[in-house]
Amino acid sequence: MKDFASFTAGNTPAGSTPREGDGWVDLAQEMERQYRGKSEGELVKDIYARAVEGKRNGTLTNAEIDAFYAQVAPMLDGVKRKRLKKLVEELKSM
Repeated sequence: MKDFASFTAGNTPAGSTPREGDGWVDLAQEMERQYRGKSEGELVKDIYARAVEGKRNGTLTNAEIDAFYAQVAPMLDGVKRKRLKKLVEELKSM
């Protein structure tokens, strides 16, 4: 994952069906390759660190965080989606 801006305009909107060749699908595949073999905790830690850095230096907006959630949440089961939502709310309150 390069940055949260990757999840904004131009990617597959939330609720639509991703197709091979979509930027969203490519990004999801890149993320899967990058985090293959890592634990959920490592993934969350990396997301959090990148978000904190972006919030601190002013390059990450709450809209970008929402776009990230909208794109990633459909790939998760209910429990993981709730954990991600909690993380998103924490990041947005910074």
